[in-house]
Amino acid sequence: MGPLSAVDRLLAQARRGLRRVDALQAKQIHDGGGLLIDIRPVAQRAEFGDIPGALVVERNDLEWRLDPGGSHRLPEAEDPDRHVVVVCQEGYASSLAAASLLHVGRTAVTDLEGGFVAWKDAGLPTTPGSRP
Repeated sequence: MGPLSAVDRLLAQARRGLRRVDALQAKQIHDGGGLLIDIRPVAQRAEFGDIPGALVVERNDLEWRLDPGGSHRLPEAEDPDRHVVVVCQEGYASSLAAASLLHVGRTAVTDLEGGFVAWKDAGLPTTPGSRP
């Protein structure tokens, strides 16, 4: 195997700062009051389904909506210590997004290893996606 590409290096660096969780751990965090943040675009959610109770914040809005001190934050994001688990489709974009949230002041943020696919494969609740 050759040298890592730039994006693979970026991903590895992002993951070094995270304690990634599996689907059952993500559900426990959510059940305990943490936030599940689904960053998948509407087309993916429509095709593959949703996680009940997850907040949908598409990737391009994420930092603004989860900055604990930002004027555009979600009310649920005020507490910088509230656990946040970022979810994408397969667990790659979520690692980069979670690492970014550390830089805006979130202190308890990680991502779901394997993403929505892992959640569904673990038999955890999902709902069918709806077409926009």
